[in-house]
Amino acid sequence: MTVGKTGSATRLIIASAAGLGFFAGIIFWPAGRLAWIEGWLYFGIVTTSLLVSFVYLRCVNPEVIEHRLRLGKGTKSWDKLWSVLFTPVFLAIYVVAGFDAVRFEWSTMSPWLWPLGLGLWLPGYVLFAWAMGVNPFFEKTVRIQTERGHRVIDTGPYGFIRHPGYLGFFGWGLSTPLFLGSWWAFIPALLSVAAIVIRTALEDQTLREELTGYRDYANRVRYRLIPGIW
Repeated sequence: MTVGKTGSATRLIIASAAGLGFFAGIIFWPAGRLAWIEGWLYFGIVTTSLLVSFVYLRCVNPEVIEHRLRLGKGTKSWDKLWSVLFTPVFLAIYVVAGFDAVRFEWSTMSPWLWPLGLGLWLPGYVLFAWAMGVNPFFEKTVRIQTERGHRVIDTGPYGFIRHPGYLGFFGWGLSTPLFLGSWWAFIPALLSVAAIVIRTALEDQTLREELTGYRDYANRVRYRLIPGIW
């Protein structure tokens, strides 16, 4: 293993450990206790999904893992602002869910809705991972990756909609209130969905203006996010 690869592996391990630690904290701190079965089931589902997608990406598109660990040069200013605004809204899903479902019990949700959460999560995450698998330019910020030979990707799910990763991410946001049993958590969840729709529109416009071949691709694949609608 080269020095560069060793450094990348170390960064990945540190980032993964820190991310999982933070994730556990943002789930259980608002709840005020660790004895929360729904919280642990949710943590297990998300962690397992992340592990499976990591193995999948290591096999089919390992470079996307490395590039998603850093902020690429040339990231659009509007996207930096979007990220600053979006992050607390998305994290609020967990904070509200913990306060609501466990600490204060503001609302009551039937456990029979839990399978509905799983029904949203699984296809959403599969679509998200599939999009990453076929798109080597699937970075975490919006920019034209000139130094990497950025080109239009029209295979896999990109043959049906132009931004399948965002559609897949809807499953994450909307399934979380159902997994954790909180009606109030749907407020930040729906705000997160609205924010992703805005980012989709802004990113699509950026690609139309700056990425060679994207206008022709958009003419072939008509819908940005939801087939038959938009």
